[in-house]
Amino acid sequence: MDRLSALDYSFLTNESDAAHMHVGAILIFEGPPPRYLDLIAHIESRLHLVPRFRQKLAFPPAQTGRAFWIDDTSFNLRYHVRHSALPSPGSEEQLRNMAARVFSQRLDRTKPLWEIWLVEGLTRDRFALVSKTHHALVDGVSGVDIATVLLDLDREPAAVEPPEEWVPSPEPSPAELATRGVDAVAKLPLRAARRALRALESPRAALERAADATEALSEIAWTLADRAPKLPLNTKIGPHRRYEWVRADLGQFKRIKNVLGGTVNDVVLAVVAGALRDWLHLRGVSTDGLEVRAQVPVSIRAEDEHGHLGNKIVAVRAPLPVYVEDPTARLDVVRAAMADVKSSKQALGAEMITRFNDFAPPTLLAQAARINFSTRIFNLTVTNVPGPQIPLYMLGRRLEDCFPVGFLPPDQALFVAIMSYDGSINFGLLADFDAMPDVAEIASGIERAIAALVDAAEAREGERGANPAPAAG
Repeated sequence: MDRLSALDYSFLTNESDAAHMHVGAILIFEGPPPRYLDLIAHIESRLHLVPRFRQKLAFPPAQTGRAFWIDDTSFNLRYHVRHSALPSPGSEEQLRNMAARVFSQRLDRTKPLWEIWLVEGLTRDRFALVSKTHHALVDGVSGVDIATVLLDLDREPAAVEPPEEWVPSPEPSPAELATRGVDAVAKLPLRAARRALRALESPRAALERAADATEALSEIAWTLADRAPKLPLNTKIGPHRRYEWVRADLGQFKRIKNVLGGTVNDVVLAVVAGALRDWLHLRGVSTDGLEVRAQVPVSIRAEDEHGHLGNKIVAVRAPLPVYVEDPTARLDVVRAAMADVKSSKQALGAEMITRFNDFAPPTLLAQAARINFSTRIFNLTVTNVPGPQIPLYMLGRRLEDCFPVGFLPPDQALFVAIMSYDGSINFGLLADFDAMPDVAEIASGIERAIAALVDAAEAREGERGANPAPAAG
């Protein structure tokens, strides 16, 4: 009976019929699809490596604590692994539309919070897996690690030690859940006392931490007071989704950052800013002096914690300068702004709030979680997840493409997720069906913004070639 962390619980409290809190990916493989029963056997042979995937939620009665993960005594793998096929001609647009429908449906909270869809009939002798997992179960960075239980480094599947027969633990009674919840609350003063004792043992370090904490929280308070602009991105959303993707070359992004400066993530944000600028103009919105505010999740997971379940992320606010017309100048503004964010204590302040939430009762925690997703602070979320830069395989089929899928918080009609894999960097755009009928325009804008920065990098390289630096001495 593991309790959900405060952050994981917030993803439950923020969920509604319209705002779903599941994430996932669309994985496209070469070759003919495996038989459904072979996929079932493959997943079953490795499910013991991710035991949380056979667990469901259990809520203590009368708000006596956050929910627990418990074994699902009626777990049925075939419920979670679905089988579908695209109608002829099996285009990628049809696959995107099918995935959008899958992500429009909430996960059943009475069962483990995940699904995988085997999708046959894709053009060029390919098939797809559409994976869907609740954000309370796993975040983007650890999600990459967990997905590897189905993927191999070679065409020949790796030998995995056969699992022992799974015997679920009996489900706890409401009285047991209430007792565990009350017990956790009762231990809070003891945990606080232990922290106080550690502070007394190292008073100088405690004072330094307190000073950093005060500065960090003041920066968070300033962020809360500095409202995000009102945009068409922020409107009431419904339960239905649209999905678009963009394929890009990671080598181009590295070339841009090497020539024009910054990091790959800076280039990503500059590209998104350029696409949003074009889209806002199509919507008739003036971008003069306008700065879009993006929520950018940052993992605070330690290196030795990769692959662990549960979320260890905080969010910082990144400015997207849509007021800048020139793509190179736009990248310069993003680079300087992100350098300021990294030198600030935004991430520390967000982490401290997350830790404080571990002490908060569920009702208070639910209110704090709503602040985190408030359109007062952010217009949209942009997340960039680094993936493996080597080819991966499943049951002998090579993984060609991986397109990430985010989630829409209340009143946010667009989520931009980016993931790199084997030399590519792919953008996945999840949008509200009614509020964003033109989301394909943002996908086109991303392609144009990338091309503009590639041209700028080539021009800069040409200038350097025509005017080489004088030899030393």
